Amino acid sequence: MPGVLYLVATPIGNLEDVTLRALRVLREVDVVAAEDTRRVRALLDRHGIRNRVVSYHEHNERARVGELLALLRSGGSVALVSDAGTPVLSDPGYELVRACVEEGIPVVPVPGPSAVTAALVASGLPTDRFLFAGFPPRRRQARRRFLADLARLPATLVLFESPRRLCACLLDLQEVAGNRRVAVCRELTKRHEEVLRGTVQEVLARLGTAPVRGEVTLVVEGAAAPAAPQQDVEQVLREALAGGVSVREASEVAARRCGISRREAYRRALALSEGC
Repeated sequence: MPGVLYLVATPIGNLEDVTLRALRVLREVDVVAAEDTRRVRALLDRHGIRNRVVSYHEHNERARVGELLALLRSGGSVALVSDAGTPVLSDPGYELVRACVEEGIPVVPVPGPSAVTAALVASGLPTDRFLFAGFPPRRRQARRRFLADLARLPATLVLFESPRRLCACLLDLQEVAGNRRVAVCRELTKRHEEVLRGTVQEVLARLGTAPVRGEVTLVVEGAAAPAAPQQDVEQVLREALAGGVSVREASEVAARRCGISRREAYRRALALSEGC
């Protein structure tokens, strides 16, 4: 029987943000494959775990995949961790996961800290639909095209960005998408954690000219969904209500089909039901 590849989420700052399951897996596997062996050793030492740690990063990924696959094929177990947070998200690991899936080797996620979800829920922006898009391109023209494509989507956007390029990215965002609401989440879970919320202009003014420091996650308000014609919404609601569903269920159907908020759909459904 083949072994198991565990994708283990580790703290993004505060070392207390690690699950009991993650610690058990890190203790029990045959090897821990880490993007930065020094960072994972600090975590292991903190919790008294002595285990074999090997490096796994973008420069040795191709060679390391073969070594780890050989171990997994023979029944060994591997825990893959990134520098911080959930592995494979904008971090090395995809090639190993893909190879395991193709060979039928079990891949087991061990959920935990993630800068993506931490920033999203703290942003004050809608969370019911979001897109994580990783790092924008470094060059300005490519970055502007990248942002312009994303800006059309009616979903909250979550990006990683270098602190050195954050202000340039915000300026490009304002130019291609307007003065949207954003949240700049810096040093999440660490001592100097900071979340700046407001429009792009307001956040840029608060950032000023001082250099931005620390790891940054940027959350951006999505494009407004195009309003559905009143007649179309009412038609969907009438058909749903005629089918015997509740007002709430009919409103959920209309919200999904017509791209309007559930609150607005419920208001219209209630008005129709009371008028019948």
